[in-house]
Amino acid sequence: MRQQSKIQVKVRETIIGGLVPLICLPILAEKEEDLFAQARENIEMHPDLLEWRIDGYENVEDIERCLVILKKMRAIAGNIPILATCRAYEEGGFRALSKERRLKLITSVAESGLADIVDIEICNGSGFVDQVKQTALKNQTKLILSYHNFSETPSEEFLVDKLVEGQEMGADITKLAVMPKDAADVLTLLSATNRARNENVQIPMVTVAMGGEGKISRVAGGLFGSDITFAVGTDSSAPGQLPIAELRQVMEVIY
Repeated sequence: MRQQSKIQVKVRETIIGGLVPLICLPILAEKEEDLFAQARENIEMHPDLLEWRIDGYENVEDIERCLVILKKMRAIAGNIPILATCRAYEEGGFRALSKERRLKLITSVAESGLADIVDIEICNGSGFVDQVKQTALKNQTKLILSYHNFSETPSEEFLVDKLVEGQEMGADITKLAVMPKDAADVLTLLSATNRARNENVQIPMVTVAMGGEGKISRVAGGLFGSDITFAVGTDSSAPGQLPIAELRQVMEVIY
């Protein structure tokens, strides 16, 4: 039986950390019209969540326009939760924004009530995180605190500590994604997930080994305690994501 989160998070009618891991589809496009087309196509695939990678949008610096787009996406998504992410460039973001501009964008999104969850990186530091956390809390927006490493898989101890750090900084969901160089690195990620779930972390977690080596973590990670996996709908936001139909077919066997 899959290991569930001790503390579950309800977003609209969706439970994160429950009986089965959830599937999230990213929306990633430069042009506004392509964003809406992707959203509509992804909805047809019936994901559990949608993620808008705002850093992929060509006019990401235009906060007011981003909110207009998000409002239209909210209408398209219906009751499917929306995760809004403006990834820091140093952790895999598509565009380099100043830290101040990213903070303004993310807090504006949280204040709008149009996104159900926002994702920010632990590396932003406590001041940045606290401002987003306070804004999210006031507006009943859930917070993911994340760590990404596109170069390697750190030690199991480091990964467990990073998941715990996200929880201790006030996340509703703690997340990490790392790059394995071999199968042993994938086992390190899965073992860290299992340890964190059984020892320290009570909130929902998202853990991913990226790339071809790490594909198994996207399918079976939920057995070890990961609560959300990311798939390909119309586009991929990270290496190693599987098409949603294939992912769902295998997950139905496992879970």
